[in-house]
Amino acid sequence: MSETSPPKDSRVDLRVTQEQKELLERAATLKGVSLSAYTLFHLLPIARQEIDSHERLVLSNRDRDLFMSVMENPPQLKGKLKATLQKFRDKYDK
Repeated sequence: MSETSPPKDSRVDLRVTQEQKELLERAATLKGVSLSAYTLFHLLPIARQEIDSHERLVLSNRDRDLFMSVMENPPQLKGKLKATLQKFRDKYDK
């Protein structure tokens, strides 16, 4: 049983120069695909990478170790931060 892909019911329009269009069409022809398929093939991985790099935080080994150390041994709260946290707990911890 083959899996079907969802219907393509949305459009994306690009404004390009005639020279840019000809270049893209030539590249698509060399690959034996349509201009739309060629564009999607190249743009979707870039879009995924952009989203991934925006949503992911990559730490150096030193920063990772520091973060883990603070998580395992949190510093003692003092002053206004401690008082504010206590007010929050008094209000919402029921």
